[in-house]
Amino acid sequence: MGGLAAAPASAHPFGAPQQIKVAGESDHVRVRWLVGGTDDLTQLGIALGVLSQDRVLLDGAVIYEPSDAVALAEAPEFAKYLTERITVKQDGRACNGEATVADDLVAGGAEVLFTCPEPVSTVTVTSRMLTDLHEAYRTLARGPRGQKAVYDAAHESADWTISDDAGTDSRPASTRTVAATSSSSSALQLSVVGGVLLALVAAGAFWHHRRGRKA
Repeated sequence: MGGLAAAPASAHPFGAPQQIKVAGESDHVRVRWLVGGTDDLTQLGIALGVLSQDRVLLDGAVIYEPSDAVALAEAPEFAKYLTERITVKQDGRACNGEATVADDLVAGGAEVLFTCPEPVSTVTVTSRMLTDLHEAYRTLARGPRGQKAVYDAAHESADWTISDDAGTDSRPASTRTVAATSSSSSALQLSVVGGVLLALVAAGAFWHHRRGRKA
C-alpha cells in the first residue's frame, strides 16, 4: 500500500503479537484479524491519517484512547488497508475481498471475506499487517484442523487447506459480540432451570421422608 504517513518512532512490534484465524467453506475464505496491543491501533490510525500526528508525544510515544479504536473502525482507510494487506489466492488467481469491522475493534477485531473463483481447497493467504509500520511485527495464525503459521516481514504468505470446513467457529466480526451475549444468556437460563429442578427434587425427597415417618 502506498501513501502511508511516516510511522511513529514508538511502534511496538515486540509486544503481544497480532492474530489471524483462517477458515472457509464453498468458494469463500474468511480471514479474521485481532490486534496485539491497543497502542498498535493508535499507531496505525496516525499512519493512515485517521488520527492526528499531534498524538505523538515528544519522546515518540503514543497513548491509546478508546476513541482511537472507534475512529479506526469507522474509517474507510482502515477497510482499504485490510483488503490490501491481507490477500488470498487460489491457484495463483486473486480472490475478491470485502472487509467488515466489529463495533468493538479491540475485542472483536476485523474480518476480510474472500470470494474465490471456485470452491476452496488449498489457498495461499498473505498477511502484511503492520509490517509497513515496523518490519519486526509478527502475526500468529491458525486454521482448520490445527494448522498454524507465523507471518512476519520475511514470511508473508502461507498455504492453507480449508476444504470441508463448514463447521468452523469463524463468524463475521460485526456479529461476534452479539453471539457471545446470546451464549451468556443461554448459560444463565440453563443455570436457573437447573436450580429449579434441584429444588423440586429436594422437595420431593423431603415429602417422601415425612410420609415414611408418619406411616
